[in-house]
Amino acid sequence: MAYYPGLSSGPLSEDNLSILKDFAKTVRGLSMDGVQAANSGHPGLPMGMADVASVLWLRHLRFNPANPHWLGRDRFVLSAGHGSMLIYSLLHLTGFDLPIDELRNFRQFGSKTPGHPEFHETAGVEITTGPLGQGVSSAVGFAIAETAAAAKFNQPGHQLIDNHTYVIASDGDLMEGISHEACSLGGHLKLGKLVVLYDDNHISIDGSTDLSFSEDVLRRFESYGWHVQRIDGHNHQEIDKAISLAKAETGKPSIIACRTIIGYGSPNRAGTAKVHGEPLGEAELKLSKEALGIPLTPDFYVPDTVANLREAVKVRGKELEGEWQNRKLAAESAFPQTVKEMDAFFDRRYPANWESAFPKFEVGSSMATRASSGKVLDAIVPAVPQMLGGSADLTGSNKTQPKDGGVYSPAEPGGRYMHYGVREHGMGAIMNGMALYGGFVPYGGTFLVFSDYMRGSIRLAALMGLPVVYVFTHDSIGLGEDGPTHQPVEHLSALRAIPNLQVIRPADANEVAEAWKAALLQKNGPTALALTRQNLPTMDCDTSGLHKGAYVLSDDPNPQVILMASGSEVEIALTGAKLLREKGVAVRVVSMPCMELFEKQGPAYRESVLPAGVSARVAVEAGIGMSWHRYLGSKGLMVGIDNRFGISAPYEEVYRTLGITPEGVARAAESLL
Repeated sequence: MAYYPGLSSGPLSEDNLSILKDFAKTVRGLSMDGVQAANSGHPGLPMGMADVASVLWLRHLRFNPANPHWLGRDRFVLSAGHGSMLIYSLLHLTGFDLPIDELRNFRQFGSKTPGHPEFHETAGVEITTGPLGQGVSSAVGFAIAETAAAAKFNQPGHQLIDNHTYVIASDGDLMEGISHEACSLGGHLKLGKLVVLYDDNHISIDGSTDLSFSEDVLRRFESYGWHVQRIDGHNHQEIDKAISLAKAETGKPSIIACRTIIGYGSPNRAGTAKVHGEPLGEAELKLSKEALGIPLTPDFYVPDTVANLREAVKVRGKELEGEWQNRKLAAESAFPQTVKEMDAFFDRRYPANWESAFPKFEVGSSMATRASSGKVLDAIVPAVPQMLGGSADLTGSNKTQPKDGGVYSPAEPGGRYMHYGVREHGMGAIMNGMALYGGFVPYGGTFLVFSDYMRGSIRLAALMGLPVVYVFTHDSIGLGEDGPTHQPVEHLSALRAIPNLQVIRPADANEVAEAWKAALLQKNGPTALALTRQNLPTMDCDTSGLHKGAYVLSDDPNPQVILMASGSEVEIALTGAKLLREKGVAVRVVSMPCMELFEKQGPAYRESVLPAGVSARVAVEAGIGMSWHRYLGSKGLMVGIDNRFGISAPYEEVYRTLGITPEGVARAAESLL
């Protein structure tokens, strides 16, 4: 293909270098102006990494501005999301739907250029970034998803899944512990299509990275099993060659340490912490533009040489996608069923009979909800091809590995189960990357108490609306002897506080089956399943009410008191109701497995379950009562655990000691009457 000089393949000519330099200079100018117009932001990284980004976007990255979601595209992750004017400048200059007025409105209400890149907000932004370490860690998930999808859908002579994931990461990204977790796993898994461009500028907010960061990053990554290179991040030939070498290394992920000068071009602030996170100011902006050869007026200046490049990039993108679409047509002719399944997979359309795969558990049987979850997974993973599961080294405890499907590995990338190792936070970010790649519905297990370790990734999944499922077992003081370090007390309320996170705590095996169904139906946000270690009896009721968040389990005419509970405490509430009925008290028992689903119901349904006329209410849950008070009202009581942690003992004794018993529930109800 013949393109504008800056886009041509092969060795870099003088024409190539000229257009790359003009492009990088324009990125710097737009970034400086955007931050100055907003009077806030981070000009240092865009100015420092403009050369690297220009070579990547014009010479290597495969994308189509007219179709940002084209399946065959490469993925670009700006892990250092504070440098968002870099990606906004790149998107504008390469023909995405991001006009110059959006750059002028950087960080303003309603703009497509928020302070950090936001998935869904801006065409071409693949992932929400800003919390350091998250982007580079999720990129490991992108790369895993690419290999898993390739194993599933590529056929001999028909390679439709074949893309790279590129990351720009900062010193801060690589300081964060989550990046150690994920990048270690990425090396172990030999993810050869993952390329990290490390902005090695030696500056953090506090000053020189020497204040706190003296390790040899490349030796660390070499020990992880990565291909490593070190280059001058302002030398276009070195950048181009290094990216080409990284692409040629198919057996290892690659990291390229790009030695750069933060705020490159600023006479008085380049190379200092001062340029990291604040506008240059009018005087320094003027000096910087003069030093770089950028006209002082107009602001947001784009020279014709760069503006004309936009159309060439759009032509290239159309041709790249067109070539891929032709390959898809050829694959469809040779393997029609495979391509049909691929389309359904990436649309997250489950097979027509998927709901019939769910098991029904016998009333009167007894098992831990983690165990019934394992049986549900045995049944539904073969029926839902989008599911890719795993555990943070607690497979046997979480019951997350289905009996069929195999284990994902470099040798078997089609395996349906991932061993994450003891890497909870990395697992959370990697699952986000899998979901963002497209199609996949990842799930991952650990103990509920360790949701704290992965909270940053959970929050981003909720913010981005990703269909990720967390299997949190050992969900209460019911795990017993492991004691207060492992007994989650505050965690259910803490998770319920995250907007757009669906938290489901099922009360028996059939509620577990419905909970998994609800999780798979939720395609615009994550779901947390809280599951027990201890056995629970299977109830004799219609558990489909779980999909409304709360439903009546047991009822008397004209109830005097309502008992509400979730999970393992539903059994306690039912027994407490029996004690009250023996004393002539009319009782309603409500199972409330998911407050978020209940809040989505109309007022009529909510009133039918929790009638306003019954103010005597008791909630029982083995945790703090914070999330229950909106349902208890001013007169209700909580039977739970406030102002303390758990204790180490057999679980029955823990419940008795902490007063979470049928007798305690009955006493609380009587005190209200």
